[in-house]
Amino acid sequence: MTIRLTWKRAALVVGALLAAALAFAWSGLFQIAASSGHWRVTDWLLHWVMRNSVKTYSYFQTPEEVTTDQGLVSAAGHFRQACAVCHGAPGVRPSPVMQKATPHAPDLSVNAREWTDRQLYWILEHGVKYTGMPAWAAKDRPDEVRRMVAFVRRLPTMSPAEYRALTEVQGGGAAASVRPATLATCTGCHGVDGRGRGQGDIPVLGGQRPEYLFAALQRYASGERSSALMQTAAAQLTTAEMKTLALHFAAMPGLSRAQLPSTHPLLTQGRHGDQLPACASCHSPDKAYPVITGQNATYIADRLRAWRGDEKVVDARKPHATMPVIARRIPESQIEPLAAALAAAGSER
Repeated sequence: MTIRLTWKRAALVVGALLAAALAFAWSGLFQIAASSGHWRVTDWLLHWVMRNSVKTYSYFQTPEEVTTDQGLVSAAGHFRQACAVCHGAPGVRPSPVMQKATPHAPDLSVNAREWTDRQLYWILEHGVKYTGMPAWAAKDRPDEVRRMVAFVRRLPTMSPAEYRALTEVQGGGAAASVRPATLATCTGCHGVDGRGRGQGDIPVLGGQRPEYLFAALQRYASGERSSALMQTAAAQLTTAEMKTLALHFAAMPGLSRAQLPSTHPLLTQGRHGDQLPACASCHSPDKAYPVITGQNATYIADRLRAWRGDEKVVDARKPHATMPVIARRIPESQIEPLAAALAAAGSER
């Protein structure tokens, strides 16, 4: 007896299979326990699909520049706070609890060798579905992702001593009412003196207005101010700890509260024809705005360029919207000289 296959019969078979699948899912018999693991073929299939997807999307969705050798200290500090618990680090074992996830986080000292820089950038920026790998917390900070790519690339050859040198600093007693471990999350990147350990992407905190530092921590903790690194660090702090840390770093020597010098025309004169006010009109000692005299030149230049790219902000009268509008009016050719002049102005502090 020959059974002839028709479209109606094929549709009935497909419908029956779908109904059986839905019934099985409804029954609750499908095993979702992480402790059960995956079948070997399932594990292979999921990783095969993931690797192919990363290769394809990283080819089309990554910027031209995906890594930088500058800023390993800040990348290492974020890795210690947000990544090492799952992946481990040189000389640091991952959490046994996190290793019970399915799939568990890979050992990057081995796994990083299997990816190109573009692929690492894409994974760090977008994360991976159906795993514990999250997307980068700050969508508009490709500079942070580039620094993390450079750090992860070094993990296969990084020694425990090198990792400790990047993430830990010795000395500097704990501020009153702040746990030593809490202060260590700050000093690991900013240094015990608040001067950023000589890293271009880390600002000088010493001498800054405590009100500004406290407000910055609050904005990072709420996600209003964008930085995956600082959002992670600030989210762990209580309001009392934020205030104490702000006072602690503000009391250190560093930035200068003297009047801005006339070493660059934009500092004291501005450009009235371009509706560009002088820096001193807001950043003078008698103003409530942050102190910028003596600030890290690279940090200033990077911040100005980041603000210039924030073209969605068009009304300088709104809170925290002044600098994006002003920065777009500063000629690109003047950013580096202006930053250098501000940094040099505090060289005698």
